[in-house]
Amino acid sequence: MNASAASNPPNIIFIFADDLGYGDLGSYGQKLIKTPHLDRLASEGMKFTQMYAGSSVCAPTRCALLTGKHMGHASVRHNQRAGDTLAIGEPTIGSVLKRAGYATACIGKWGVGFDPEPNAPEMRGFDYFFGYIDMWHAHNSYPEFLWRNGERVELRNVVNRLEGHHKEPLVGYATKKVDFSQDMTTEEALQWIREQNEPFFLYLPYTIPHENGEAESRDNWIEVPDLGEYADKDWTDNEIGKAALVSRMDTQIGEIMDTLVSMGVDENTLVIFTSDNGAGTRWEGRFQSNGVLRGGKRQFYEGGIRMPFLARWPGRIEPGSTTDHISAFWDVLPTLAEIANVDAPADIDGISFAPTLLNKGEQKQHEFLYWEMKDPGRFQQSVRWDDWKALRDRRFDRETGEPLSETFELYNLQEDISETTNLANQHPEIVERIGNMMTASHVPQEL
Repeated sequence: MNASAASNPPNIIFIFADDLGYGDLGSYGQKLIKTPHLDRLASEGMKFTQMYAGSSVCAPTRCALLTGKHMGHASVRHNQRAGDTLAIGEPTIGSVLKRAGYATACIGKWGVGFDPEPNAPEMRGFDYFFGYIDMWHAHNSYPEFLWRNGERVELRNVVNRLEGHHKEPLVGYATKKVDFSQDMTTEEALQWIREQNEPFFLYLPYTIPHENGEAESRDNWIEVPDLGEYADKDWTDNEIGKAALVSRMDTQIGEIMDTLVSMGVDENTLVIFTSDNGAGTRWEGRFQSNGVLRGGKRQFYEGGIRMPFLARWPGRIEPGSTTDHISAFWDVLPTLAEIANVDAPADIDGISFAPTLLNKGEQKQHEFLYWEMKDPGRFQQSVRWDDWKALRDRRFDRETGEPLSETFELYNLQEDISETTNLANQHPEIVERIGNMMTASHVPQEL
């Protein structure tokens, strides 16, 4: 057995928020939005200060988490488009933990496939699935239907569909709102947990606090049934809605934690909480959702990819601990594999951070972390190497592919965490070295 593995492998619950920023939790400095249950998770577990997302947008960051691969050779590198799904037969956290004897479930937002087979979670290592398969479908918190193990579950909501946009049967805004998917996700998760015998793995990718992708009014992007204690705040409708949504998620996570206690499995359950990418830059105002970090979602500045990350396992993870270990989502798969005492796939980029979690054994370090994103006419790359952070942005003619421009930014995060001073001109040797890392890390992708 590995030095960091438990003699009695724990249950594992991995909770994944959507577009929650580094500064959106009280334990990471938030002053206005109440998150007492997640703050308790931090006080009773470990807080990471240098955990990075797999990407700055939804689908690729989920791919990195599930497969242990960075964007240089991951199978999903864009927000979903035709052909950009997990490779057939590609191992996931679900399939790896199934080999270790775990019951596995994915409840919430899959986001790395289209409806339904062969892209559904139950085809990718999960015994049970309930929620959204298609990423664009998940932009509506009051959908007409969800999926349960390959079967459509019809809901009471009525949706005004928007034709010609992404997957037209799935995109739109609700004109009749009855079944709120966030509440249904938590209820489904609680029911599944109660039915399990140890060990079990629950991957719980929530859809909030992501804004409604096609809101009826741009003044109100947030959908939530109850504004709670924020209803009378002198804030914008969007700000009130976001605060209510984050606190509602926090309350539901508290219900999950209480359920573990009532079942008598709390002390043998590892609970991890994080977010898929940073908050949109529209939240830089009242809430400072990305803290002091520059930028947000869709950007490789720290605000887009540095994530809140909490882990709690009573008796195994030191309460109230904090780590500055530099890690990324592709490290989660090998970490959980080590804890479950099963081999991780050989062709991944991840390094287990179980020694950091459990304060046991030698913690290996990455030489560097790598990200990329390719859009029509644009190719962005980023590297975190020691205290250095670099971003390269290349522009091309969309028709001919002819290069148009290239910029390179270099920051010292130890001295400048907000990435305000570009040092590229002062350190050409570092620019060259990191440029070589970027070139070596990218494997061309054919869709």
